[in-house]
Amino acid sequence: MTMRMTLEPTARVRGARRVRAIFAVALARGLVRLSPRRLRAVLTTASRGAGPTDPDRALLARNAVVAVSKRCAAQQCLQRSVAAALLCRMSGRWPTWCTGIRVQPFRAHAWIEAGGQPVGEESDMSLYVKVMEVRSRAR
Repeated sequence: MTMRMTLEPTARVRGARRVRAIFAVALARGLVRLSPRRLRAVLTTASRGAGPTDPDRALLARNAVVAVSKRCAAQQCLQRSVAAALLCRMSGRWPTWCTGIRVQPFRAHAWIEAGGQPVGEESDMSLYVKVMEVRSRAR
């Protein structure tokens, strides 16, 4: 059985924002190799001192990550969500980073939220049950 792979549409990202997005993608690629417990611990540490981000900034971060990485533009939701969260953190903000599962059919997914809403997700996220989340930990 083959799985159809589609890339999300991307916009151009230039200058310092592009460099930060590439750095976030590279960092995320290493982090997603950690165990779920360790990944959550690292992201919890990263979120400390950051205020919550707004939906527009979170979407800009997600779009920048997708623009600089074909892997993140395709089926790598874990790396995409971690990279987008890290890119938000580079500007002093933090989205809510989430992972979840659904049944019928079984799927696992990772995403970011801002203002209590999923950012840049096309599917019905109400079908997913959150398994992990890392919220903003402003002091």
